[in-house]
Amino acid sequence: MTTVGILGVVHDDELRQKYGLSLNVIEELILEFEPDVICGEVLPASWAKYQEDPAVRGYWGEPASEYWELIFPLCEERQIEFVPIDWVELDVWLDFDPFLNYEEEQQQQLNNELEQWFEKQLTACRSGLLPFNSADFDKVTTQKYEWLEQMNPRAQILRWECRHLIMIQRIRNAIRQHKGKRVLCIVGADHNHVLYKELSGEQDLHVVYPLRT
Repeated sequence: MTTVGILGVVHDDELRQKYGLSLNVIEELILEFEPDVICGEVLPASWAKYQEDPAVRGYWGEPASEYWELIFPLCEERQIEFVPIDWVELDVWLDFDPFLNYEEEQQQQLNNELEQWFEKQLTACRSGLLPFNSADFDKVTTQKYEWLEQMNPRAQILRWECRHLIMIQRIRNAIRQHKGKRVLCIVGADHNHVLYKELSGEQDLHVVYPLRT
């Protein structure tokens, strides 16, 4: 039986500190889980550049700071295999902004509404033992992306559905290569509910989410 853990994080250090999911807490969670493999929200191209030169920090601030400051060094120190699972086509990503086809005034209104959704997520993020990892947080997150799909179904297909198809397949490939081991998926917390839905129904997998209950 392969054990798969899901850990949702936030990519902003101020939010990490404010809501109790600091790098120290993330490190504790990783060490408690004792993974053989970490599947991280990192582009394969950025991971390749990091392996060539650790000073190279990818594109557009990707990977997120928790990888540079904690996860990559911890993998090296503990000899944990790292597998990059993210997918983004940077040359066309901005062309699929969900509000791109709206007039400027509408864009402002929609961005304000998107910010309100984020505030709802923050309100729900402490509902469980582990911040940003709970059924209540996932419920609000699901509703946010259902709203985004209504605003622009085409953007949702590329930015959310296609991205998740590839991310989850890369996780499945890692699981296949490490049968019987412990695989920890670390992603932005908005992805939690999708990973859990897709992986929890698979045979021969024991899915742990949240990591603390």
